[in-house]
Amino acid sequence: MNETNKDWRASLKAFIHPRVVTMLFLGLSAGLPLLLIFSSLSLWLREAGVERGAVTFFSWAALGYSFKFVWAPLVDRLPIPLLTRWLGRRRAWMLVAQIAIMCAMAWMAVTDPAAGEGALTTMALAAVMLGFSSATQDIVIDAYRIESAEQELQAMMSSTYIAGYRIGMLVSGAGALYLASYFGSRMDGYEHAAWMLTYLVMASVMLVGVATTLIIPEPSGARTRSYTHSVRDYLGFVLMFAIAACGFILTFVISSAPASALRDVLAGLFGGAHLAGFLVEMLRLALAVAVAAGVTAALVTSRLVNREMVVSTYVEPVREFFGRYGASLALLLLALVGLYRISDIVLGVISNVFYQDLEFTKDQIATVVKTFGLFMTILGGFLGGMLAVRYGVMKTLFLGALLTVVTNLFFVALALVGNNEPMLYVVISADNLTAGLASAAFVAFLSGLTNISFTAVQYAIFSSLMTLIPKVIGGYSGTMVDAVGYVNFFIIASLLGLPVLLLVWLADRHLEVREHRREKAAAAAKQSA
Repeated sequence: MNETNKDWRASLKAFIHPRVVTMLFLGLSAGLPLLLIFSSLSLWLREAGVERGAVTFFSWAALGYSFKFVWAPLVDRLPIPLLTRWLGRRRAWMLVAQIAIMCAMAWMAVTDPAAGEGALTTMALAAVMLGFSSATQDIVIDAYRIESAEQELQAMMSSTYIAGYRIGMLVSGAGALYLASYFGSRMDGYEHAAWMLTYLVMASVMLVGVATTLIIPEPSGARTRSYTHSVRDYLGFVLMFAIAACGFILTFVISSAPASALRDVLAGLFGGAHLAGFLVEMLRLALAVAVAAGVTAALVTSRLVNREMVVSTYVEPVREFFGRYGASLALLLLALVGLYRISDIVLGVISNVFYQDLEFTKDQIATVVKTFGLFMTILGGFLGGMLAVRYGVMKTLFLGALLTVVTNLFFVALALVGNNEPMLYVVISADNLTAGLASAAFVAFLSGLTNISFTAVQYAIFSSLMTLIPKVIGGYSGTMVDAVGYVNFFIIASLLGLPVLLLVWLADRHLEVREHRREKAAAAAKQSA
């Protein structure tokens, strides 16, 4: 048997490693909540009579994924009374997050968005809780994955994690749509009870994640970590986070009226309300972040919070990353992380509404987009993992970025053709295969950037940055479609992926130069010794 066949067989054998298989079930637990905030919730809201622009704004409920680096240190550092001693550092937080997810789903289930503006606000709060809890679970699972196996297995673990993630999305996507239809809700006949039962069923499926958490072993490094700070230090740290979060939220609330007035002024200057709204919201976001940072700095200066603890928690992981790669390469890598998925995330926010506007039925969307699309994504994920092992992560990363630009243009063809099920199959096949391939390579890439000493915090920063810009822009996808139409929107979404190709090429080139210099220095040191 030649070496090539041995390499492929070794790659396939790695998929049955116990740690790799574990990620399939944890991936399901992580993927389940996502569509209950995005597309399934979008269809629920549309059936309930909520306007399209308001529906896509609900995608901001998942911004917790983009800011999870802020509380990742809490998850990384704080022990949970009784649970940490019983389950260990990672599994204790994993269990708490999973229980919170189930509670958030139940809260959404009992809320009827058609009952008025107050109910819609309640739904938004429940969705935010779901996003926050799910993002917390992601922090722990990412740390668990990186700490539980060596680097050689990370690409395969990423592939099975993505496969499980997509199965979870199938359950909460196609499964939720099938259930809502079965229980009697449809576009021309909305029934809250149908969606309530659907979301309660989704909450029960999370028991798969709970069972997995209770069965799997704790990573040895995570279990042996000591907690050296006092109870007062930990309480002060939690208080600091709570006060900073309140400052962030209050800034948004207080700035609502001035922002509305400024939006009207800028709309007159720019000749369009959409651009004005985007700029104003970005300003509000920046102001809220500045207030939260200022509150944190004031608490540290006043010594109400342990300065050493804050520095080691927030500053050291960032300092280590920049020290390891140097400022210029570190900034290039962060730019790549922040923009790699911009094209598909921005498009994905509006995709289910797009299918509905083309008059595809819920059953068609569930069958083609969710079920068939899942298998294409899983196939793409396994293909991406094997290509990353065989040809390297960066080459696979570039291929994924290139295919994303090309396949997003398929949506233009679907928009022009209209309600055509064979064309829908073509679009979903290309889009999901590419998404699976690119995601597997990207997760492996992020894992390689992470230092094992700062696993939870550094990976949370990377994965938060990965979704921040795309999700903020995606929240305006509904108003963008209203302004330019679906065809132009999909062209714009595709073009957003072009700069990513340059970033991947530059990053690959600089990393190769860095690795060559390191090997040369090691050889010189060995020769002199």
